[in-house]
Amino acid sequence: MISFKQLPIEAKAAVAAGVVFFSMMLSRSYLAEKLDFRTRRWLLRLQMALFANTLMLMGSLHVWRSTVTTFTRSSAASSFCFMLWKIAVFIFLALAHSSFFTLLFLVAEEPYFFSLAAYTCLGAYIILIFFLFTLGSVEQAYKFLSGRGAKAGTGNKNRTALKPVLAVLLTVVLTVAGLLNASQPPTVNSVEIPVHKLPSTMNNLKVVLLSDIHLGPTVGKTKLAMIVRMVKALKPDITVIVGDLTDAEAKIIRPAVEPLGELDSPLGTYFVTGNHEYYTSDVSNWFELLKSFNIQPLHNENVKIVSPKSTSDWFCLAGVDDIEADVLRYSGHGMDLKKALRGCSSEHAIVLLAHQPIAAKWALQERPDINLILSGHTHGGQIFPLNAGAYLLNPFFVGLYKVGQNTFVYVSPGTMYYGIPMRLGSRAEITEIILRSP
Repeated sequence: MISFKQLPIEAKAAVAAGVVFFSMMLSRSYLAEKLDFRTRRWLLRLQMALFANTLMLMGSLHVWRSTVTTFTRSSAASSFCFMLWKIAVFIFLALAHSSFFTLLFLVAEEPYFFSLAAYTCLGAYIILIFFLFTLGSVEQAYKFLSGRGAKAGTGNKNRTALKPVLAVLLTVVLTVAGLLNASQPPTVNSVEIPVHKLPSTMNNLKVVLLSDIHLGPTVGKTKLAMIVRMVKALKPDITVIVGDLTDAEAKIIRPAVEPLGELDSPLGTYFVTGNHEYYTSDVSNWFELLKSFNIQPLHNENVKIVSPKSTSDWFCLAGVDDIEADVLRYSGHGMDLKKALRGCSSEHAIVLLAHQPIAAKWALQERPDINLILSGHTHGGQIFPLNAGAYLLNPFFVGLYKVGQNTFVYVSPGTMYYGIPMRLGSRAEITEIILRSP
């Protein structure tokens, strides 16, 4: 029987990842009620950072072998430039691995340069892994088609060296493009949505949708102030924030949140939790902070949005907790659609705020009379090649979907980004939704 010491390092990393994942599940199942919030918060974040790093270790070994070890037998291996290259690759990998720990130590009013550099390296790391794998697969397919018995020669060695060089060049180009794309202000996307049973006096009501701002290591006060200015310029009747506003504790990042106090939509500003709010383990304090800025959290509850032209005309605006609260066994929280829609009858239009598209799907299965659901979470994939995964894992990916005769679902691609300050194949968005009365 093979001992742990005899396992290759990739297998050891996989075992370590399994152990950390098991500890996470154990903590959620048996320690959730026994630990105080602060301890739970640190334990969860530390476990997630360790889990991500043990998984990444397998990829990092492949990156090192592809971009460094491959060239150690070449004539340039003893040169000063190659030594610098090895140092650069090591720093790159170290920064990518350290990105997950910035949530624990480097969150403030404005992002630290180290956090921006670390998350940029993480984004480049994901792209590089993809191209190394893809080009490697193409190489193996070429070898298979050209004959398994072909002797290795100079041509094969050149192709082996070409693969990492091409992968690195593609990664650099796409990283720069992604950084430039994400540095631009969010685009304003105007969408008209017919809402069944919306009173005629509320025709053309304007709702501005924000989602996935992710205040934290790489998004701070300056970015949020820009978003608020853009929202105010649109002069919405209602502003809604459908989760993942933050990745940090309320006390730590409070100065960065202050621009939200300038939102002044006449019919109110509303908020529902996303999965990342529960990762902070600080939801109650966030609710209190948002209330101090006149933003109303919809914690499995609803409000009547009354027409400015007629007090007898109204529709029901409801919000549910994110489904991650159930997974984390977050006390007093969890998606409860019956509670959220209590008093919302099918005689009036119903608009639901639910962070994750899967929650939107579940809500429609239980209450098909909901007329409009506003979601986020997917980020439109945020960066290539994660777009494909986000598309496959969510019942609604991004944009407007019609479900049945009288129901629409709109999924925001996100107003900022999570961690990695890059966007490839997606664009940050502030959504201006015009509600139309049929």
